[in-house]
Amino acid sequence: MKTGLMTALAMARASARCLNFNSMLILVPVCRNLLSFLRGTCSFCSRTLRKPLDHNLTFHKLVAYMICIFTAIHITAHLFNFERYSRSQQATDVSLASILSSLSRNEKAEDSWLNPIQSPNMTVMYVTFTSIAGLTGVIGTIALILMVTSAMEFIRRNYFELFWITHHLFIIYFLCLALHGISGIVRGQMKESMDESHPHKCAQSFEKWDDHDSGCRHPRFKGSPPEVVMHPSKVLELQMIKQGFHMEVGQYIFVKCPSISHLEWHPFTLTSAPEEDFFSIHIRAAGNWTENLIRAFEQQHSPVPRIKVDGPFGTVSEDVFQYEVAVLVGAGIGVTPFASILKSIWYKFQRGDHNLKTQKIYFYWICRETGAFAWFNDLLISLEQEMEELGKVGFLNYHLFLTGWDSNIAGHAALNFDKATDILTGLKQKTYFGRPKWDNEFSTIATAHPKSVVGVFLCGPPTLAKNLRKCCHQYSSMDPRKVQFYFNKENF
Repeated sequence: MKTGLMTALAMARASARCLNFNSMLILVPVCRNLLSFLRGTCSFCSRTLRKPLDHNLTFHKLVAYMICIFTAIHITAHLFNFERYSRSQQATDVSLASILSSLSRNEKAEDSWLNPIQSPNMTVMYVTFTSIAGLTGVIGTIALILMVTSAMEFIRRNYFELFWITHHLFIIYFLCLALHGISGIVRGQMKESMDESHPHKCAQSFEKWDDHDSGCRHPRFKGSPPEVVMHPSKVLELQMIKQGFHMEVGQYIFVKCPSISHLEWHPFTLTSAPEEDFFSIHIRAAGNWTENLIRAFEQQHSPVPRIKVDGPFGTVSEDVFQYEVAVLVGAGIGVTPFASILKSIWYKFQRGDHNLKTQKIYFYWICRETGAFAWFNDLLISLEQEMEELGKVGFLNYHLFLTGWDSNIAGHAALNFDKATDILTGLKQKTYFGRPKWDNEFSTIATAHPKSVVGVFLCGPPTLAKNLRKCCHQYSSMDPRKVQFYFNKENF
């Protein structure tokens, strides 16, 4: 059974690679502008070199035939795979396949599941229509069948409109192709697990796994569970250990929790720095999915929910260190990309990084409630202390604005205004009540940096984006040698 499974799995993955390659080529021969451009650039070439361009549709059809063949191989191989997965999960004997399938139910390897069919009662049909891989596979295959059948010569000649409309299903096909492997339903053994329990050594002695004399342990197919930190204002922080995960400041990831929804993936900005040995996200309760996720992690006596991650993906905030002067504006939970940037700056100062191009950072954080400031209070306090010790107090100029306040909060802050630290945040910088006056802020920055290139980065609502974009245009000098403001907004 093991040999058959490995053969079918290899066939499925090999055909998938060929399928991806041919899908990459399928549109090239029907890109008319590209063909016209190539004909123009090859006008000085011999006719022999230009002749293949005349057979573009023939090449298009040949690639389509190969896509159909590899799709059939891929589907057939996975049918064998899922049949063996189901048989292994239902097996009652003590075999290697049975033990590997039971990893999902084994307390010692609770999150190290290998078999996507995780219980004897789970059917192949259920997995097919509740997983991203299954759904995208079915939809993509239907789209491919409709495109191929409608492209037959009889239909193409007599019902050209049907052929033309159906062929535009290629958009759905490519979307399914891109999402098909995102859930990682085919898993591999972790590197650390390979080092301590190599399959060539331990596969034959599976009955003695975890026996001290055998030198083999249960294989692991997934990383460690996330560390959970609860913050005020219904914000959950998840810290996950890096294992083959590389990131830059300001990037984001997509997160899925199968116990809440098998289909929903949500984007979250990374709040950790690249220099840290873990990556983290902050999740604010802002809907059913996030509320259910926070509730699941708050349950102390229940197993930690399994989290799936896709990414990281780049954003405009990656360019922050390319500017001499950076203006960071975060609204509420929109502060998350800048937390990553500020943490990275702290590490750069700790390690004496002399390659840092940025000379000044202006940081504006706008919140509705005082509890939100507690999310990154420790970070700002650490930055204050670090800047003082290094004699770079002027490097970071930050302003905190509270928009949701009443007379009691304002009165309490006024009575304690003379204290060394702010009564609301514990920081040396006092909290402002209300919203920033952006004209004054931009005018001050333009005066302080008359010949600098200033990058303005926002993670916040469209109304704020409109105001900042207007100010960037208004306060940029007509002389390119003088101050220039460049607006950048986070988009997911």
